[in-house]
Amino acid sequence: MDRRAFIGTLAGGLLAAPLGVEAQPAGKVYRIGFMLTATANETGHLLKALNEGLRELGYVEGRNVVFERRYAEGRQERLPALAAELVRLNVDVVVTGSNPVIAAVKQATATIPVVMAVSRDPVGSGFIASLARPAGNITGLANDPAPEIAGKNLQLLKEAAPRVSRVAFLWNPVPLGAGTYKNAVESTARKLGVSFQSVEVRGRDEFESAFAAMVRERANGLVVASDPVLFGPRSQVVLLAGKNRLPAVYTQREFVDVGGLISYGTNLADQFRRAAIYVDKILKGAKPGELAVEQATKFELVINLKTAKALGLTIPPSLLQRADQVIE
Repeated sequence: MDRRAFIGTLAGGLLAAPLGVEAQPAGKVYRIGFMLTATANETGHLLKALNEGLRELGYVEGRNVVFERRYAEGRQERLPALAAELVRLNVDVVVTGSNPVIAAVKQATATIPVVMAVSRDPVGSGFIASLARPAGNITGLANDPAPEIAGKNLQLLKEAAPRVSRVAFLWNPVPLGAGTYKNAVESTARKLGVSFQSVEVRGRDEFESAFAAMVRERANGLVVASDPVLFGPRSQVVLLAGKNRLPAVYTQREFVDVGGLISYGTNLADQFRRAAIYVDKILKGAKPGELAVEQATKFELVINLKTAKALGLTIPPSLLQRADQVIE
């Protein structure tokens, strides 16, 4: 089944109203909570994608839906208070992106429906009971099928830059399940005969010291974890990788769009657009615990040849042929 047919089947299945669910009253205005760790400017394209998905389903902001937007401005310690604000407002549903946000909302409420537009290993992180039957108030999409995808990213980096002999893994240890991704990269490094360095960051003010640690330990390759602390200020991360001449692989194409070398992962904007299907279903009366979580099946490989040239790398033709997009 091709991707378009798959998404069509998914949408059709989710949009079919379950037995016993009655139509919502005409003229009702729904309140949707929207909460992210990064800033509004850094994630504007994600809210736009969600809005586009909702519009296709008949929801127009200011007419039949209003948003309660909350941004932690890169400070993950603010998430619990922001989640509590949304709960006090008694929103109809909360749309989240990333594990730190999901964890904060889960701690704040067990009754308000939560749609994960982005999540990493939601079963292993304790957010849901299973992909097929979440069982609680949380459902949505899983963009990483398992931590092993982080190991796949290292394999791609090694293919693009064969001389990488010591790899640094830049990650935030705070979110639930984050350590399993670090373990996956470390395990893959051993299999590839590559030395491994764990470099932790918990905030934007730690980037400079993190890259200084990589230089001291003579890292010559970098794997960047999927985390909002890193995703928001992605331009700074990419700039520091280039400044220190570190070939780097990322999980989101947004890094490559601003000059990163290579990325492999799901399309985040597409995730938020598809999250609208779950929002619609819940607003029509479905229980989130009975809506199966969609597991990602499509992963994009994006390569920036301008960055490769600046690093003195020649990307193998076999890797270029597998790329979904090559930036020249």
